[in-house]
Amino acid sequence: MSLSIRNQIPGTVASVTPGEVMATVKVRLEGGQEITAAITREAVRELGIEEGSAVRTLIKSTEVALATGAAEGLSIRNQIPGTVTEVATGGAMAGVKVAVAGGELTAAITRDAAEDLGLAAGTEVTALIKSTEIALAAS
Repeated sequence: MSLSIRNQIPGTVASVTPGEVMATVKVRLEGGQEITAAITREAVRELGIEEGSAVRTLIKSTEVALATGAAEGLSIRNQIPGTVTEVATGGAMAGVKVAVAGGELTAAITRDAAEDLGLAAGTEVTALIKSTEIALAAS
């Protein structure tokens, strides 16, 4: 199945913590960092997700925020360090490619935000992604 979601990063399930309706799933990405996804318990069951399962994390580029400084005091679980490799601007939006350990993320942010942050190739950033904005696909 082909998807329009730009960010598809493979990993291995490190843990599953079920709740009443939702579960948090920690995935160790190929680069070694962990990412947390909050998905329904039903999805965990239907996809057969358990510790050791191979999965792909799916993240829409519009759900990736970028910070150039310390990101403290946030409820956002996923804070992935990386380096900007490319900034493509046009109209109101900018597409920013970020090299992270073991892969690449694309963030779709406003052109104004990219300019205000001074984003260019080589800029160190932290990608911020809420756990509720991460989908998982069984591999």
